[in-house]
Amino acid sequence: MAEFNLAANPAAQSCRLIDFKKAEVHPGIIPQTWFLVVSGTTPCINMKVSLIPRVYIRCPDYWGIEVVGCLPHGICLPAIGKYQVTISLASITGSKGIEVIGASGSKKFKVSGGCKPVKASA
Repeated sequence: MAEFNLAANPAAQSCRLIDFKKAEVHPGIIPQTWFLVVSGTTPCINMKVSLIPRVYIRCPDYWGIEVVGCLPHGICLPAIGKYQVTISLASITGSKGIEVIGASGSKKFKVSGGCKPVKASA
């Protein structure tokens, strides 16, 4: 099977990082489970907002989670829209926590129960 390099492909034109107004981490009902809740506004009423975890080869200190807005068919219906999106942090938490990444800023949260960094062998 040929090696696939996603980063070599062109970026999508209908999806972009967007800003968020509020980000919070909430505990689940089961001990050591966590959920990220992010909210804000969009410039297009029809924009679909998602939380997209970054992919890592090794355990990061803070796992990056991007706030991404996509427009269906690339068409914006210009009106302010509100959004609130949630994602489980199971299997996407760094050794120290998470980092929510928006278009013009980010916010880090310390979250327990994340991955463990691999120690370098001598």
